[in-house]
Amino acid sequence: MIQLDYKSGVPIYDQLINNIIRLKMLGALKAGDALPSVRALAAKLSINPNTVQRAYQMLEEKGIIYSAPGKGSFIAEDIESEQNIKKIAVAELRKAMELAISRGLTSDDIIELTEELFKEGNQ
Repeated sequence: MIQLDYKSGVPIYDQLINNIIRLKMLGALKAGDALPSVRALAAKLSINPNTVQRAYQMLEEKGIIYSAPGKGSFIAEDIESEQNIKKIAVAELRKAMELAISRGLTSDDIIELTEELFKEGNQ
């Protein structure tokens, strides 16, 4: 189920991307599964179709989904798309660590915080 937080400050298209990646990694979406059409998803979420199109385009550029002209968008094969998802996660983690270091956190601070956040996420 796709959930959007209109007050979070995170662009809606990024939230869509993150939701689709999360659903794929949890197994709710499997390779070959069809995604809702741009118009159908936009109507369901009460958002602009251009926002959905942008999210789908970015997911396709990252190899997470693919489009078949006249048929729609589909979840890409597991091995390749999961590798791409992990690469994206590593890049985002790298940026977050660089920011933390630039704000004065030590490696011990980062390790401790990472362990705490990991425990929170696995409860």
